[in-house]
Amino acid sequence: MAIAKQYLKTKPICKVTFTVPAENAKKVAVVGDFNNWNPKGSTLKKLKNGTFKGTFDLPKENAYEFKYLVDGNYVSETEADRFQWNDFAGSENPVLEV
Repeated sequence: MAIAKQYLKTKPICKVTFTVPAENAKKVAVVGDFNNWNPKGSTLKKLKNGTFKGTFDLPKENAYEFKYLVDGNYVSETEADRFQWNDFAGSENPVLEV
């Protein structure tokens, strides 16, 4: 799994690209604070090599808890900026800082 950030000089936005290797998965989405944990509109595109990838514009100077939704199962990003305990989830969530 990987996250790439591209900060725009002309707008207060960061283009964040999420990459998830999930060759056997049918559907992968990224959900978090930035989309109210709703997978609608945040589905990643499956590439020929079996990796799922998607880029989203997120407002800068924010921190977002998030997870991947792989075929209905929540999966944490191992390369997150940091991790934060979430009482609702009962676990640590990865945090993206932009």
